[in-house]
Amino acid sequence: MTNELEPQRTSLDPVTIHADLSEWIIKVTGETNAIISEFDRPSGSGMSSETLLFDSTWGEAENEVHKKLVARLAPTDQDIPVFPNYNLSSQVKVMKLVEQLTDIKVPKVLWEEASIDVLGVPFFVMEQVQGRVPPDIPPYVFGGWLFDATPESQLQLQELCVGIIAQLHQIKQKSPDTDFLEFHTKGDTALERHFTNQKEYYHWVVQDGRQHQVIEQAFDWLESHWPEESETVLSWGDARIGNIMFDSKSLEPVAVLDWEMAGLAPVEVDLGWMIFMHKFFQVIAEALEFPGMPKFMTSRDVTSKFTDLTGIVPKNIDWFEIYAATRHAIIMSRINDRSVHFGESEWTDDVDSAIPHRDYLWSRIQ
Repeated sequence: MTNELEPQRTSLDPVTIHADLSEWIIKVTGETNAIISEFDRPSGSGMSSETLLFDSTWGEAENEVHKKLVARLAPTDQDIPVFPNYNLSSQVKVMKLVEQLTDIKVPKVLWEEASIDVLGVPFFVMEQVQGRVPPDIPPYVFGGWLFDATPESQLQLQELCVGIIAQLHQIKQKSPDTDFLEFHTKGDTALERHFTNQKEYYHWVVQDGRQHQVIEQAFDWLESHWPEESETVLSWGDARIGNIMFDSKSLEPVAVLDWEMAGLAPVEVDLGWMIFMHKFFQVIAEALEFPGMPKFMTSRDVTSKFTDLTGIVPKNIDWFEIYAATRHAIIMSRINDRSVHFGESEWTDDVDSAIPHRDYLWSRIQ
């Protein structure tokens, strides 16, 4: 059943996708009896890519194989993609690199289809992992298993999430095969290139001519308060608890998901994003007069735990939280473009109203 709060993500027809994937699975397995069943589209999180869940069976008798699979599809151009580029091969490559160089658990990728001949867009298929994820829609701060957990369990989960970033910190810029994560844009340092990439992203989003005053003034503030830069590492990019699947009993992370925003940057980029993304939901909860989870993922607790795990004190974390809020504001603007495209919203003269946390961002830069 579709959640009425769930925004539309794609115009692709599920019946057609099912049929095309059924033909494709025969080809990649080499088994004429390969079938797809239990085909579904999950809801509750993720906006930038289409995700499909399905079962597949092939082979006979003692050689029969049954797998629960996930297909990750690049968006179609006509569906107003959130980002200008979707390099699924890069996502697969970074997942394999993380698996190779850390103890972080990522789903096992089985096949990658780079052509558009099968579904009209590139995609890859990986094994399903069983667990639970704090949802985005409606956000976990309004209720559910994490909201209802004991303070001790919430703290345990928080520390495990920080531990993932601590492990990523082990993958330095000069580690094997990280060049593909470099942003090829202006800047003498990794953070400068990351920042320039985000400004270019903003200009791509507002190519219709609109101007978001809160975003542009935030960029000005960030440039005028440029931080001391720490070592460059592999940056997850979308480091948040909604991209982590947890064991339902132990709360251990069983899969770290969504690597499409990965790049090279100081570790504070991921720490700031993880802190802000909880604040984003907390701001929404408080605006609607819900208590939310005000003691969860605080700057002090996240940075302190990171220091405990690595011996490294994060630098200028306030700057990186504001940077995260600015980056997320751009994403919110683009998501509103998508909502307008699907007839779920419309632009008003107050374009900044499409950014739910604009008051929070203004408060941080004034």
